[in-house]
Amino acid sequence: MIRFLIRRILTGALVLLLVTMVVFAIFYIGPGPKAVAHILAGKQATPSEIAAEARRLHLNLPLYHQYWDFLVNIVHGNLGYDFYHGEAVTTIIGQAFPITLSLALGAAILWVTMGVLSGVVSAVKSRSFADRVFTIAALFFYSMPTFVLGLLLLFGLYYELTIHGVSFFPGGGYTSIGSNPWMWFKGMILPWITLALVSAAPYTRLMRGALLDVLGEDYIRTARSKGLAERRVVYRHGVRAALTPIASQFGIDVGVLLGGAVITETVFSMPGLGYTAVQAIRAQDLPVIIGIVLIAATAVVVANVVVDIVYAMLDPRVRLH
Repeated sequence: MIRFLIRRILTGALVLLLVTMVVFAIFYIGPGPKAVAHILAGKQATPSEIAAEARRLHLNLPLYHQYWDFLVNIVHGNLGYDFYHGEAVTTIIGQAFPITLSLALGAAILWVTMGVLSGVVSAVKSRSFADRVFTIAALFFYSMPTFVLGLLLLFGLYYELTIHGVSFFPGGGYTSIGSNPWMWFKGMILPWITLALVSAAPYTRLMRGALLDVLGEDYIRTARSKGLAERRVVYRHGVRAALTPIASQFGIDVGVLLGGAVITETVFSMPGLGYTAVQAIRAQDLPVIIGIVLIAATAVVVANVVVDIVYAMLDPRVRLH
């Protein structure tokens, strides 16, 4: 198990190293030293400020030296200074990341619970009315754009309730959990539901298909022939084996969401990583763009390493590969 974990961690570290190379090539080598210094110093920068930024980044040195400095700064948590906002990039990302983290983790708990439970019911009661209902619901929400579902929830549960005197759901924005936990929770409900309904659909289909395959295996028939209760056969032997594709999909989805749920954050006016990235792209705010790209890549890699560990716990055979 230890060797398996070491291999996965080293693989993740190699992926992140390759990401830093690609980012450096796109944002530093592509535009050229003068253009990079000008962009990083801001549109209103004077020639002396541009020259100072070029010296700070050692843009006059060979490319391998520039990349090494770039890598050392990242390792030390220095993502540069943003002249547009007048503060460090880590400060900007530090303000946006908790919002995206709250959105991603809360929605993930909802969609995994909904997807797994509905998938199990669909598999156990295959071709029943419940199976058809869950299948239709999964296809319906999977085909619905996230922004449409978000706007519908805002209209039905915020606007309509508010004009009828029921003011429970806020219309958007974000309240820190540290300042007011209750308002934080109320403000997150609609974004959570929006992401969960859209994201739960593939989990329902994955869980249904995987569990149907598992329930046809020889060891399941053997367990039934020994007289084990059907509930124990399904939930103790079948569901655990069927969770492996769910774990793989979950790692990808959570990693991407931690990188920034752009549409949901925009609809609900939540200044998370996705919303911040869109604003930075519009303003050509290069330091923030680079920082968010690196954070998003790290989130995806870390999420997948964690999922590999969970996968190995669910199916010990993967430790041998």
